[in-house]
Amino acid sequence: MDSLTQLLLLYRDAPKVQQIAQILGDSGKTLPENNEKQLARLQLNGLIGSLEAFVISGTYLNQAQPYLIIAADRDEAAYMQNDLAALNVTPHVHFLTDSFKRPTYFEELNANHVLQRTEIVNRFSQSKDNNDIIVTYPEALFEKIVAPKFLDAKRIDIKVGEQMDVDFMVEMLVEYGFNRVEFVYEPGQFSIRGGIVDVFSYGNELPYRIELFDIEVETIRTFSPTSQLSEQFVKSVSIVPNMNTRFERSQKISILQILPENTVVWVRDLQLLIDKLQICFERAEDFAQKISIDHDADVREIFRDRAFIRPAEIIEDINTLAVIVLKGTKQSALPLSELSSFIIHHSSFKRIEFHSKPQPSFNKNFNLLIQNLYENDTNKLKNYLFTDNEKQIQRLFAIFRDLKATSKVEPVMKAIREGFIDLDLKLACYTDHQIFERFHRFRLRQGFSKDQALSLQILRQLQPGDFVTHIDHGVGKFSGLEKITINGQIQEAVRLIYQNNDLLYVSINSLHKIARFVGKDGTPPKLNKIGSDTWNNLKRATKKKVKDIAAELIKLYALRKASIGFAFPEDNYLQTELEASFMYEDTPDQSKATVDVKADMEKMYPMDRLICGDVGFG
Repeated sequence: MDSLTQLLLLYRDAPKVQQIAQILGDSGKTLPENNEKQLARLQLNGLIGSLEAFVISGTYLNQAQPYLIIAADRDEAAYMQNDLAALNVTPHVHFLTDSFKRPTYFEELNANHVLQRTEIVNRFSQSKDNNDIIVTYPEALFEKIVAPKFLDAKRIDIKVGEQMDVDFMVEMLVEYGFNRVEFVYEPGQFSIRGGIVDVFSYGNELPYRIELFDIEVETIRTFSPTSQLSEQFVKSVSIVPNMNTRFERSQKISILQILPENTVVWVRDLQLLIDKLQICFERAEDFAQKISIDHDADVREIFRDRAFIRPAEIIEDINTLAVIVLKGTKQSALPLSELSSFIIHHSSFKRIEFHSKPQPSFNKNFNLLIQNLYENDTNKLKNYLFTDNEKQIQRLFAIFRDLKATSKVEPVMKAIREGFIDLDLKLACYTDHQIFERFHRFRLRQGFSKDQALSLQILRQLQPGDFVTHIDHGVGKFSGLEKITINGQIQEAVRLIYQNNDLLYVSINSLHKIARFVGKDGTPPKLNKIGSDTWNNLKRATKKKVKDIAAELIKLYALRKASIGFAFPEDNYLQTELEASFMYEDTPDQSKATVDVKADMEKMYPMDRLICGDVGFG
């Protein structure tokens, strides 16, 4: 059993977690004396750092049921989602984001954010029995979502073997707000090339490619917009429109109203939630007064419907569910009377006190860290180190060996937001990024952009008249896109002009064979003739030249290896400590380059290596 599983089982069986699970198990039962539902009302005090995620996960392991976790802001929600996903008590830990590029900045929608919101609604509309965890924040709750019954009514279902009228399909997609483009790369787009229909639905992470044989659906598969390669064949597809703009105001409700009755709401701070919702409402009203024809049509439609939720409506919905308030030691505990003014329907309210401390700050002083680990041993605390980077574990253990540290540390190959010391369970859970003072960034699912889509990236760089190289036919001239008929099907292809004005049509599925011609600046190349041996002869001559150069290089390298150089010693404690102190973790390529250079420097013959790097833009 690995260390993470042991920890999760410890928290599952912890007395205080068992107490939480027991209260949640009794939540929703009707009291015989007054015939009212008894809803759980808990306040957890003293939770520090990622201890919150362990307590939530331990509770979930006792009894799986839907959770809605409301963090203070977007960043905190993202870190919480990452922690819960890393602990992996369920594979379904969703991040409910707002629809805009930045919370409360309503000028521009983010299509990928809309997709993620629609996916969650889609999932709950198709199954009322799921036990998913949703992590969100006030600005995301502020927006209404489409009631599942209305979303289902506008769903387009397509199955393999069924007949499909392409013209009718185009009419439906346009009516649902989809845009016709050459190549899809974000939700709300579709393209048609002969018997191939690509659709990027708002209800799926990847676009669908539907292939027709005449009017019959032959295959359906998901594909990557970046490579145009298939990901998975499926038997059916459900196409969902943009739920922000293609539905009436009366068809939209709060996210809380689609959750099952046994959902547990975990909230950071009820007063903060209300305050932030009020700020969102005021900013939205202010923005609505300034909106004009210059703004995006979808944004105008959202504000026309005023599809937002007032703070009182959120609290009214929360009142119908079990509620757990999370309070750390840095926050003052909310008085019972104050909490009661927000959560009014309850028969009992209980506080549970946890005893924990934050991970100490070591300022990259490893002697101080080792001393702290010895203190933990003395106090019978078990030490754990969390990281998702195996290299960091190797560095830390190398430092321990050099400093002759004997304290036992259990590595856990998962990254969590913030370390903690749990005094109740006698655990010290530290993170590598806090020890080494590295920046730890949350990771959220990112959408595809226009620049990432391979086909678009190739085609948008080419202008008619540009020279290109086809791997099989040589140098030609790009002449644009053209629709041609193949076996009775209209397909779009790239048209290339060769010598004697011969034409070559390249299917969009073979774009990987085309590249922009690279030669001497200002010198136009000579066009190749299709069917001649000139291009093949040139390729053969080039291959021979490359082999000759390789033979010369082998001789040169053999001479260099025979030379005597200076062999540097292996890394010591100081080198390891220096590398571990860097704020940011190396990329895989950087790490490989470092390892290779060190290996060369430790050999007796001269190093022969050139490293080329590219400066990024962010």
